[in-house]
Amino acid sequence: MLDGRQRHDWSLAAAVMSVIANTSRDPKRSRLLKAADFDPFAKQGRPVKVDVSVLKDVFIDGRTPLVRPIVKEAQR
Repeated sequence: MLDGRQRHDWSLAAAVMSVIANTSRDPKRSRLLKAADFDPFAKQGRPVKVDVSVLKDVFIDGRTPLVRPIVKEAQR
């Protein structure tokens, strides 16, 4: 229950911080800040590791690649 309250409080505080930061930022020099940028509990997406063939598909062949994540071999 305490964890849920902390998450709720941080989400409210993060929203207020993002509004304050966005009102005083220079739009030509910085990006729009989101509440998740200030929330320590916000989950950040992890980049998907792909093979070099994806780059070849996009930049050389000019087509949308079929993205398959690289699976590491099981450690023994």
